[in-house]
Amino acid sequence: MKVIALVLLLAVPASALLPDLLEKLWPEQNDGVFDEVARIPYQDLLNDNSYIDPFLLQSMKKFGFFYVVDVPEYSASHEQSLMKQFYDLDEDTKDELAIRRHNPANKNAYRGYCPGLDDVENTLQYKNLYNIGPHETRAASVESDNILEKLRYDCQEPNVWPETDNCTFDKEFKETFQAGFEIRRNIGRAFIRSIARAMEYPTLPSLFAEDEFSAMGLRKYPIRRKINANMYSDFDGTLLRELEHIDSTVTVLSTFNNGGLEMLYKNKYEAAPATGENSFIVNIGKLVDDLIDNKVPSVRHRVAEVDFDRYSITYFLGPQFDAVISRSMTGKLTDAGQKYNIFGEWIKDYLGAIE
Repeated sequence: MKVIALVLLLAVPASALLPDLLEKLWPEQNDGVFDEVARIPYQDLLNDNSYIDPFLLQSMKKFGFFYVVDVPEYSASHEQSLMKQFYDLDEDTKDELAIRRHNPANKNAYRGYCPGLDDVENTLQYKNLYNIGPHETRAASVESDNILEKLRYDCQEPNVWPETDNCTFDKEFKETFQAGFEIRRNIGRAFIRSIARAMEYPTLPSLFAEDEFSAMGLRKYPIRRKINANMYSDFDGTLLRELEHIDSTVTVLSTFNNGGLEMLYKNKYEAAPATGENSFIVNIGKLVDDLIDNKVPSVRHRVAEVDFDRYSITYFLGPQFDAVISRSMTGKLTDAGQKYNIFGEWIKDYLGAIE
């Protein structure tokens, strides 16, 4: 990687010092498999400092992910503490926030609490989820026979927030995760801008100008007291918490200090270092991979079984509702394009699966 870095640094401003940049982008070299994964400073990413582009692209091409580090005014431990407090609330309180599928008395279909089912015989993954989106309010209902217009309205479903007898907690929970959502959205969009510059796809960011159905999920994987035989990996027999998969859109992930996440690299699953107190993992999914002509892999990953309650936060940034996803940046037919033209049509089937 250091040889590659020397080549890439030809694009770095002359005023930048090589040792400082190497230390900035790869601060720890411990001969680990993922030591060479780029660590991009948050401010440099958001400020569109072009020196980061070749490093980010190289990391994505080789490993399928990179880290965003040094995020100001962000505390992962504070987020995890609030998550624990939320999941410790009594079930009746959480049920008031449950999505309609779990509580038919509620109006919220997508945003809110989705309890997991600890049923080893009939379920695979056991996780609880609290889903947060970009909207706090929405306009009056749409009077239209157009399916997509109705769907556009559904995608703007407002968030629901805890209302307990602890007003301090309620306020802190809402404000912290509103801010956390914005941080992650900024990272996702800045990543798209960087990839667009590096690949010379100037129109790519326009597909992500709006994010009607971006989503942030606060996940708790409770300890499972019984082994689910269906959760053994078909790939190598490892017992899993989260099945092997690739994502669909842009993912910004917080694992806190929790182990378990593994990335497929050179046909072997390797443990990805936890994000810790002040960083995030960024990767892309199949839909975005196709849009950029499959020049960057959508990394396959999973979560191995652990002997503790595991917390994480996933944020997904998708294209805007009207974004054309049927063609790549060079005009090639995408896999999604065999069935859909715009992202709104794709999300329709996704939402149907949730409901």
